[in-house]
Amino acid sequence: MNSLWGQPLPQSFYEKDTEDLAYALLGVVLAHQTPEGLTAGRIVEVEMYRGSLDRAAHSYSGVATKRTRVMFGPPGHAYVYFIYGMHYCLNVVSAPEGKGEAILVRALEPLVGLDIMARRRNMALFNPSFSKDSQRLTNGPAKLAQALGINSRQYGWPLFESPLSLHQIEDPVSKTKIARGPRINVSYAKEAADFDWRFWIRDNPFVSRG
Repeated sequence: MNSLWGQPLPQSFYEKDTEDLAYALLGVVLAHQTPEGLTAGRIVEVEMYRGSLDRAAHSYSGVATKRTRVMFGPPGHAYVYFIYGMHYCLNVVSAPEGKGEAILVRALEPLVGLDIMARRRNMALFNPSFSKDSQRLTNGPAKLAQALGINSRQYGWPLFESPLSLHQIEDPVSKTKIARGPRINVSYAKEAADFDWRFWIRDNPFVSRG
């Protein structure tokens, strides 16, 4: 729990169709309270993955594995996976239990704990007043996980009642301010590589570039 924004969004917030939840996540604050301090950022880019409908999804087979079991559980939990032998990425589990759907958090606009984020990202010359430095903190899924101290320990955590939480601090972002297009780095997924299942806030400088 963090006291800056009060109670996290309730579990009922996540009980939406995956596409509806992808839109709803934009503009929401992702916060992580750790012994080092609070780090948080506004979600500005996401991608959705839709289980057996989606060759790019880890859950495409429809069978839960040790890695993907949380994807098949109830919505509103953290699906954290390890990639390339060095990076973690955070997903928000979506859709009813058994569907195997989730939404990857791709980029944040950093808000709180920028110095902590910079230390975790090994940015020794970080200058918070220099916009390019701040953008590099969290403009990618592996970057934001490192900056917020997210790793395998957070696997399966309920985002509505844990130190890793989501908060609505402003009105929902209008769909007129949201762009969508193909996902990034899923060329292996045949027809699914062309699905326009990436969503981002238009003209936001913290959106990732690949």
